[in-house]
Amino acid sequence: MSAPWSLVIHGGAGVQAGRSYLRAEACMSGIVERGAGDLAAGAPALDVVQAMVEALEASGLFVAGRGSAPNALGDVELDASIMDGSDGRAGAVSAIRGFASPVVVARRIMDASPHVMLTGAGAERFAREQGCEPVSDLATWLTRPDGFDPADLDEGHGTVGAVALDQKGRLAAATSTGGIYGKRPGRVGDTPLIGAGTWADDRVAVSCTGLGEAFIRAAAAHDLSARMRYGGAQLADAGAQVLESVARLGGDGGLIAVDREGAIAKPFDTDGMKCAWRTSTGMQGVQSWRG
Repeated sequence: MSAPWSLVIHGGAGVQAGRSYLRAEACMSGIVERGAGDLAAGAPALDVVQAMVEALEASGLFVAGRGSAPNALGDVELDASIMDGSDGRAGAVSAIRGFASPVVVARRIMDASPHVMLTGAGAERFAREQGCEPVSDLATWLTRPDGFDPADLDEGHGTVGAVALDQKGRLAAATSTGGIYGKRPGRVGDTPLIGAGTWADDRVAVSCTGLGEAFIRAAAAHDLSARMRYGGAQLADAGAQVLESVARLGGDGGLIAVDREGAIAKPFDTDGMKCAWRTSTGMQGVQSWRG
C-alpha cells in the first residue's frame, strides 16, 4: 500500500458574489488532477507545487502570470515564492517584469543561487542568465481573468498557490500573484515573503491569498505552523485562528494548507475562494463559493 499524499491549489480569495467562475473551476480541476497523478506516481511535493502554480500562471484565468493587471504606470510587476519543507530551502522573486513564470524564477533562485529573494532589475538579470522564458509582447500575452469586471480595477486583486504532501512525507508550498490592480510601482505584498504568504516545514505547508499588507503584519503562513508546533492546535483550528488575526489587522482573504498526516484546510472569510483538492484517501473537489 502506497504512502498518503495530498494536494490543494487555489486561485485567489477575491471572488465576487453573483459572478460565474466556471472556466477557472474547470481549469483548476484539470490542473489538480494532473498533480494528483504525479503525486500518486511518487513525484516530489516541491516539483508538483511548482508545476501547479506554473499551470495556473499560464492559464490567464487568475490574477497571476498572464492574468495580471498593470500597475499605476502601466507596468506588470509579478511576485512569487516557493519553499521546500523537508530542508527549509526557499526562493522568492518580487516586482519582476518581462518573464512568463515568476514561480520558475523563484525556483531557480532557490536552486542556483545562495539567496532567498531577488527583486526588480536584479531578479530580471538573474532570470535572463538562467534562461527563463521571457514575454516578447506584453499586449498579446496578457489576458483577462475569469470573472473579471472593469470595476475590479478600483481594488481588484488575486493570487494562485499550491501545497502538497508527497509519499515520502515531504511538504512544499508555492504562491504567485500579479498583485493589486493599479498598485503603486514597487509595491510588494505577502506572496513573495517567506513566512507571510508562503511557508513549508516538517509539519505543514501553507499558501495565502488576500490583502497582502495584513497577511505580512500577521506573519500569517508561519503563524499557522507556530500555532500547531508550539500551541498544539489542529490544522483547521490554526487556519481559522490565523484568518482571525488577519481580520483584526484590517485584512481578509483565505489560505490553503496540508499537514504531514495529509489533512487539508482551505478557510476563507471573503465571498469565496477558488480552490481544488485531491488526496490519496479519495477526498476531492473544486469550488469558488462557500459550501
